[in-house]
Amino acid sequence: MSKKTSATAEKKGEPSVKDAGHGRAPVNASLSREAKIELYRQMVRIRRFEERSLRAYQAGKKIGGFLHLYIGQEAVAVGCCSLMGKDDHVITAYRDHGHAIAVGMDTKPLMAELYGKATGCSKGKGGSMHYFDPSRNFWGGHGIVGGQVPLGVGLAYGIKYKGLKGAAMTFMGDGAVNQGAVHESYNLAALWQLPVVFVIENNGYSMGTSQERSSAGDLAKRAEGYHMAWGVCDGHDLYEVRATMDKFLRAAREESKPAIVEIRTYRYRGHSVADPDNTYRTRTEIEEYRRTKDPIQVFQEKLVAEGVLDEAAVEKIDTEARTEADVSIDFSEASPFPTVEDIQKDVYWEADNPSERKSQGRLFFD
Repeated sequence: MSKKTSATAEKKGEPSVKDAGHGRAPVNASLSREAKIELYRQMVRIRRFEERSLRAYQAGKKIGGFLHLYIGQEAVAVGCCSLMGKDDHVITAYRDHGHAIAVGMDTKPLMAELYGKATGCSKGKGGSMHYFDPSRNFWGGHGIVGGQVPLGVGLAYGIKYKGLKGAAMTFMGDGAVNQGAVHESYNLAALWQLPVVFVIENNGYSMGTSQERSSAGDLAKRAEGYHMAWGVCDGHDLYEVRATMDKFLRAAREESKPAIVEIRTYRYRGHSVADPDNTYRTRTEIEEYRRTKDPIQVFQEKLVAEGVLDEAAVEKIDTEARTEADVSIDFSEASPFPTVEDIQKDVYWEADNPSERKSQGRLFFD
């Protein structure tokens, strides 16, 4: 991330500060200086956490399984999750690190989960794709494409059933929109008027197939077939994400109206770390987006123009984020692995609470 001011950036052909009015939207205009800095800090923390986890993965034998990085999409998770109220919930797919940090999870157990350690947020059993924190209304982290979407509808059903003024933000990638379970979820949400906002994080490539080659029509506009509201916004502009999502979240909370929002974003790395970055897209395409639409750089320039940030503050935030990421690595390195006995824990509620068990027969087989 560049530490240059807006004026310096313009000289090198990088993005100049542009505000289409989203910064003046009530939900953004009401932000204090401290709140704006915190939003910026969260995006930087996500970026540095992801970069540090990548280095650990590449070091070998540190992180097993898949590692789906959120680099380039930071403004989506931070923008959406910054709008959460006490009765709002979040559920997402396997590219979940950004959302976990955005809802307030500690990066130490997040990194430990990548390491498969017992101190991880899922006790080392879930890895990259299965972050959870029920205390923050964050429900994962799901590896099956589109599998989280019906669960998001279930969260919305629970909100309505309990008479709460909340909403369920149900995130998915552009590759999930053609799954049957997604359309079944749209149907139920519209039929029962559930307070769910389906958020399509459209980064352009499902795995390695572009949206143009895999999905006909406009993704969010499919809502019209279910008589739902819909919207589209650019995911590199945090102000725009917040202004767009605020409208639909209010309708969900106050009127129990479902909606679909497509947020156009981009990822710099491959589908997972195991995949090359540029076998299905050009290096020029990646670098052009990074140069003109990097979400951290865009928001940084806006805050500099507003007089909220200066170069010293940018440097300090970046240094703190790097240190935090390093501390999470040290914590993970020092943490123990789960024991053999742990494999049968947190699987069945009755196994963990034998005094209240009511079923008969064996729960586990050798």
